[in-house]
Amino acid sequence: MLYTEIIKDNRSFQNCFRRGKYVSCGFLTVYMLPNRLPYNRLGISVSKKNGGAVQRNRIKRIFRAAYRLCETEFPIGVDIVLAARNDACERTSGEVLSFLRKRAIPASVSLEDKKKDKDKNKGKK
Repeated sequence: MLYTEIIKDNRSFQNCFRRGKYVSCGFLTVYMLPNRLPYNRLGISVSKKNGGAVQRNRIKRIFRAAYRLCETEFPIGVDIVLAARNDACERTSGEVLSFLRKRAIPASVSLEDKKKDKDKNKGKK
Protein backbone atom coordinates (compact mmCIF):
# COMPACT_ATOMS: atom_id res chain seq x y z
CA MET A 1 0.00 0.00 0.00
CA LEU A 2 1.58 3.20 -1.19
CA TYR A 3 0.15 5.93 1.02
CA THR A 4 -1.04 3.90 3.97
CA GLU A 5 0.30 2.80 7.35
CA ILE A 6 -1.33 0.06 9.42
CA ILE A 7 -3.20 0.85 12.64
CA LYS A 8 -2.00 -1.57 15.31
CA ASP A 9 -2.78 0.00 18.67
CA ASN A 10 -6.15 -0.38 20.35
CA ARG A 11 -6.30 3.31 21.26
CA SER A 12 -6.43 4.38 17.60
CA PHE A 13 -9.13 1.81 16.84
CA GLN A 14 -11.26 2.95 19.78
CA ASN A 15 -10.76 6.61 18.86
CA CYS A 16 -11.94 5.92 15.32
CA PHE A 17 -14.95 3.90 16.56
CA ARG A 18 -16.02 6.59 19.04
CA ARG A 19 -15.34 9.83 17.19
CA GLY A 20 -15.27 8.83 13.53
CA LYS A 21 -17.90 9.14 10.85
CA TYR A 22 -19.14 5.83 9.49
CA VAL A 23 -20.94 4.31 6.53
CA SER A 24 -22.37 0.84 6.64
CA CYS A 25 -23.92 -1.96 4.61
CA GLY A 26 -24.87 -5.55 5.41
CA PHE A 27 -21.34 -6.95 5.46
CA LEU A 28 -19.04 -3.99 6.20
CA THR A 29 -18.84 -0.81 8.28
CA VAL A 30 -16.20 1.79 7.41
CA TYR A 31 -15.17 4.26 10.14
CA MET A 32 -13.23 7.38 9.09
CA LEU A 33 -11.52 10.06 11.17
CA PRO A 34 -9.07 12.82 10.11
CA ASN A 35 -5.61 12.15 11.57
CA ARG A 36 -3.57 15.28 10.62
CA LEU A 37 -0.77 13.13 9.22
CA PRO A 38 0.66 13.18 5.67
CA TYR A 39 -0.58 9.63 5.08
CA ASN A 40 -3.62 7.43 5.69
CA ARG A 41 -3.83 4.72 8.30
CA LEU A 42 -5.81 1.52 7.76
CA GLY A 43 -7.17 -0.86 10.38
CA ILE A 44 -9.20 -4.01 9.84
CA SER A 45 -11.43 -5.39 12.58
CA VAL A 46 -12.86 -8.91 12.31
CA SER A 47 -14.37 -10.57 15.37
CA LYS A 48 -14.64 -14.24 16.25
CA LYS A 49 -18.35 -14.02 15.42
CA ASN A 50 -17.34 -14.01 11.76
CA GLY A 51 -15.89 -17.53 11.98
CA GLY A 52 -12.67 -19.34 12.69
CA ALA A 53 -9.15 -18.18 11.92
CA VAL A 54 -9.33 -19.27 8.27
CA GLN A 55 -12.50 -17.25 7.61
CA ARG A 56 -11.21 -14.21 9.51
CA ASN A 57 -7.94 -14.20 7.56
CA ARG A 58 -9.84 -14.56 4.28
CA ILE A 59 -11.99 -11.54 5.18
CA LYS A 60 -8.86 -9.51 5.97
CA ARG A 61 -7.26 -10.47 2.64
CA ILE A 62 -10.42 -9.48 0.75
CA PHE A 63 -10.64 -6.12 2.55
CA ARG A 64 -6.93 -5.36 1.97
CA ALA A 65 -7.18 -6.23 -1.73
CA ALA A 66 -10.24 -4.02 -2.22
CA TYR A 67 -8.64 -1.12 -0.32
CA ARG A 68 -5.41 -1.44 -2.31
CA LEU A 69 -7.33 -1.00 -5.58
CA CYS A 70 -8.98 2.27 -4.48
CA GLU A 71 -6.27 3.59 -2.15
CA THR A 72 -5.40 6.58 -4.35
CA GLU A 73 -9.03 7.74 -4.41
CA PHE A 74 -9.18 8.37 -0.64
CA PRO A 75 -8.07 11.82 0.57
CA ILE A 76 -4.73 11.93 2.40
CA GLY A 77 -4.73 12.23 6.20
CA VAL A 78 -7.57 9.92 7.24
CA ASP A 79 -7.76 6.97 9.64
CA ILE A 80 -9.86 4.24 8.04
CA VAL A 81 -11.13 1.20 9.95
CA LEU A 82 -12.90 -1.57 8.05
CA ALA A 83 -15.07 -3.59 10.44
CA ALA A 84 -16.53 -6.87 9.17
CA ARG A 85 -20.15 -7.67 9.83
CA ASN A 86 -22.24 -10.85 9.61
CA ASP A 87 -21.79 -12.42 6.17
CA ALA A 88 -18.50 -10.78 5.16
CA CYS A 89 -16.80 -14.10 4.42
CA GLU A 90 -19.28 -14.76 1.60
CA ARG A 91 -18.35 -11.54 -0.25
CA THR A 92 -15.77 -10.97 -2.96
CA SER A 93 -13.25 -8.17 -3.20
CA GLY A 94 -15.28 -6.74 -6.11
CA GLU A 95 -18.33 -6.27 -3.88
CA VAL A 96 -16.21 -4.64 -1.18
CA LEU A 97 -14.52 -2.45 -3.79
CA SER A 98 -17.85 -1.24 -5.21
CA PHE A 99 -19.07 -0.37 -1.69
CA LEU A 100 -15.87 1.56 -0.95
CA ARG A 101 -16.14 3.51 -4.22
CA LYS A 102 -19.87 4.25 -3.99
CA ARG A 103 -20.24 5.08 -0.29
CA ALA A 104 -16.96 5.28 1.66
CA ILE A 105 -14.88 7.48 -0.64
CA PRO A 106 -17.58 10.17 -1.07
CA ALA A 107 -18.10 10.19 2.72
CA SER A 108 -14.37 10.58 3.36
CA VAL A 109 -14.15 13.43 0.83
CA SER A 110 -17.01 15.25 2.57
CA LEU A 111 -15.25 14.61 5.89
CA GLU A 112 -12.11 16.22 4.48
CA ASP A 113 -14.12 19.22 3.20
CA LYS A 114 -15.60 19.78 6.66
CA LYS A 115 -12.11 19.68 8.18
CA LYS A 116 -10.89 22.32 5.70
CA ASP A 117 -13.87 24.58 6.46
CA LYS A 118 -13.20 24.25 10.18
CA ASP A 119 -9.52 25.18 9.66
CA LYS A 120 -10.51 28.24 7.60
CA ASN A 121 -12.88 29.42 10.33
CA LYS A 122 -10.12 29.13 12.95
CA GLY A 123 -7.90 31.43 10.89
CA LYS A 124 -10.60 34.15 10.69
CA LYS A 125 -11.04 34.53 14.46
